[in-house]
Amino acid sequence: MKLGFCGLGLMGAPMVRRLLAAGHEVKVWNRSPAKAAPLAEHGAQVVATPREAATGVDGVLMCLFDAKSSEAVVFGPDGVAQAPGLRWVVDHASIPPEATRGFAARLAQHGADWLDAPVSGGVGGVEAGTLAIMVGGEARHLAQATEAMRAYGANITHMGPSGAGQATKLCNQTIVATTIVAVAEALSFAERNGIDPRRLAPALAGGWADSKPLQVFAPRMTEAQEKSIGGLNTMLKDVDTVIDTARQSGAPMPVTASVQQVLRLAAVLGLGEAELSAVISVLQPEKRAAFLRQVH
Repeated sequence: MKLGFCGLGLMGAPMVRRLLAAGHEVKVWNRSPAKAAPLAEHGAQVVATPREAATGVDGVLMCLFDAKSSEAVVFGPDGVAQAPGLRWVVDHASIPPEATRGFAARLAQHGADWLDAPVSGGVGGVEAGTLAIMVGGEARHLAQATEAMRAYGANITHMGPSGAGQATKLCNQTIVATTIVAVAEALSFAERNGIDPRRLAPALAGGWADSKPLQVFAPRMTEAQEKSIGGLNTMLKDVDTVIDTARQSGAPMPVTASVQQVLRLAAVLGLGEAELSAVISVLQPEKRAAFLRQVH
């Protein structure tokens, strides 16, 4: 297909590389043009505005940071919605379900469908083509959008009407965030009780405490890595959205509310731009310097 893609950050750039490798033609736009240049070497066409990225294509995919960014890129003066003949937009950002429903209604006035399609699996999932993608919105263009997303997604599920994908992602983030903070607590507990924390994840593999967050993040909490696989601020943004949405819907979230405060404390300590594994520094301050090097 011919596709447009807006947002070439940690997840967006490898998504585009997977789309190109799958044989799609891709026009790319990014607020910082320098991030788009390397993709031109892989065959992407770099354009100057979101409207150009959305012109003459089958559909547009976006991987931006938040609702404000998605709104600006789509509905701004030279935004995606201004492109003639626009059919569908897939939004991979994690944003509030209520905001998504509003954007979908506005885009419908331009004759196009908004598909909220947040993802789970991180950079490694993109590169391996194994992301879980939860989709909300009209089914009219779902098959064509799914064909594009299969370049980097293995488990693509239509969850229901507009906003359903985002609500599902909030469930995902609730489980991931609480698990990662629990892993940090367990590692800190292990070390204070004479256990080598590097041995904990292998020892628990296959048991009921095992999980992907345990196996991925425990080693990274034990020894900070130079390359981030997901920022702490990004998770804090999503957990904030969980709590806001829970308040609106009346869903009790006592554990997640506690995790929110742990993440916020880590951010206050200057670790917001560090990897999510830096949350262990709240429990073990002696590790903070190593994670702060990720920021600087």
